[in-house]
Amino acid sequence: MARVLIVGCGCRGQALTRALRARGHAVRGTTRDERRRAAIEAAGAEVWIGDPDRIASISYALDGVTILCWLMGSASGPAEKLEALHGSRLSMLLERTIDTTVRGVLYEAAGSVEPSLLAGGAEQVRSACSYSEIPHALLEADPADHERWLVAALERVDELLSFTRV
Repeated sequence: MARVLIVGCGCRGQALTRALRARGHAVRGTTRDERRRAAIEAAGAEVWIGDPDRIASISYALDGVTILCWLMGSASGPAEKLEALHGSRLSMLLERTIDTTVRGVLYEAAGSVEPSLLAGGAEQVRSACSYSEIPHALLEADPADHERWLVAALERVDELLSFTRV
């Protein structure tokens, strides 16, 4: 069993939560909005109230986590906030994973966010994870195709978990 942290536990994150829970994994899902708690808990995740735009608010959510899922490929908001989510905020979170139990990072590299931002985020994940020797995977399935996206997400998580087994 592994503990998976889903940063961005919206509809797709909740579907991933249900599938991971069915496989026996523990899941922690983040949300900025207390009003989303019931839906995330109903999916089977432990809720963490935190804002990925303020990494300090989710840093402690990494406690005991094996796999970190950054599901921000379809985040919405002003351009500068999206740039930060896939740039400086992502970088800051990746730096904080070095001294944690995180042994795999899944980055959602497809979605409605500007493709150049997603490509930049994917490169940051590759670079930071290579430096810290943490396995990583890119989730490149189209999030509009929910079923295919979920299958791909589970495959990527399984790949990352295969690196954690001794």
